[in-house]
Order: sequence, then C-alpha cells, then structure tokens
Amino acid sequence: QLQLVESGGGLVQAGGSLRLSCTASGQSFVNYRMGWFRQAPGKEREFVASIMWGGQGRSRHADSVQGRFTISRDNARKMTYLQMNSLKPEDTAVYYCAASYHGNVDYDYWGQGTQVIVSS
Repeated sequence: QLQLVESGGGLVQAGGSLRLSCTASGQSFVNYRMGWFRQAPGKEREFVASIMWGGQGRSRHADSVQGRFTISRDNARKMTYLQMNSLKPEDTAVYYCAASYHGNVDYDYWGQGTQVIVSS
C-alpha cells in the first residue's frame, strides 16, 4: 500500500514554471507506475503524464503538455516530480499524483491534490 502527498502547487503567471512533487510512503515504490492527473473546475479529470516502474523510467505525456511538462522519479527517495514550464492559463487545475501497481491498468492510490493557478 502507498500513501501519496503532493506539494509544490501555487499561483504563477503565464509563461512561468512550477515543479510539483509527490512523496510516497509505503513499500515497494519502485514497483509502481506513477502518474499525474489534473482536474479543472467543471471538467473531468484528465491524464497528464506517467512514468513506468523500475529504473528505466519510460514516460509518456499528454499531447496538451508534451514539450512543456516532464515527469520524473527518484526511486531511492520515493519521489515523483512534474516539472511544468511555459505554463498557460488552461493548465489551471488541481493536480493529483497516482500510483498503479506493476501490471495493473487502473491506478490504485491517489493523493489529495495540489492546486495550480496560472494567471494571464
């Protein structure tokens, strides 16, 4: 089982940057695929980025953030990061960290979310 806590959200001007962090506690962090999702007011939650389990760190990013956001992980520290550059007002949302155990399709554990507001 994992517990996830996000941090690093805040208010930033368009064009600025933020780095979100997700701290995991529990066993076998290296065996989890980690993901970032976001939910804007009045919209459904959407996928942002994910990074595979193990040490290879294969990742993928949503088209809407490709080239601007980068997901990474530090297995030794049980941390997952989302570096967000060139932020746009449409990136405003609550951002959630999630974990999916090795081989599972769905995400098993979720954090409480961190708010990101991008002003124009």
